Amino acid sequence: MKPEDQKEVDSDDTAGRLLNQLEEDGVKYGVTVDQDKAVKLTIGLIPDGDWKEPERGCGHELAEAVHCMNGTKKALCLVVKREIRRQRELFEQEGQYFYYAVATNWLEEEKNTEEVLKWHNQRRQAENFNKELKIGLGMERMPCGQSYANAVFFRIGVIAYNLFIGFKRLSCPESWMKHTIATFRWKMVQVAGRIVKHAGEIVLKLMIDLEKLELFQGIRKRSFELSICPDR
Repeated sequence: MKPEDQKEVDSDDTAGRLLNQLEEDGVKYGVTVDQDKAVKLTIGLIPDGDWKEPERGCGHELAEAVHCMNGTKKALCLVVKREIRRQRELFEQEGQYFYYAVATNWLEEEKNTEEVLKWHNQRRQAENFNKELKIGLGMERMPCGQSYANAVFFRIGVIAYNLFIGFKRLSCPESWMKHTIATFRWKMVQVAGRIVKHAGEIVLKLMIDLEKLELFQGIRKRSFELSICPDR
């Protein structure tokens, strides 16, 4: 076996073990696959009639294929995207199209090829998530020069960020999904109000209109429902 072939096999085995573990854990995944000889062969066997444009005139086509990888316990579903190569005379490249392939188990559920690809491409937002963690929760710099103390501080910040994401997704309206922590503070926390005692009860009075009050009540209701134990 040639050294480059050995490297390819080792890579496939590692990826195979990872995908097997994801399947066992019930994790939905989308993984960009290397276009080795086997993947290229699989793509080449896709019938021309299977390629579909998600939207007319979008400039690319999508198709599904089944692929087997070394080390995996089940066949993989590939979402393949192809685009026509532009100005091929300027580059020493073969083929009319260039391809992009993603291995996924989402297609076993409700998502189609276009939705899987859009979901997979969200990984490009990783830098924005890191930026939100740093700026939104004051994690730009650590509080001291002790590594363990800084590690605790950072972990608390990550837990707070994850709780915020969970609260935003599970309790807030869909229109708030793209709101940053700063926007949440402005819309929800930095609201004028006062605590008063009325008829023997403590009441929070907020300086907001009826529409925003109904929005806050809806968020509060959904948050309360999440705290109810289902087996009670």
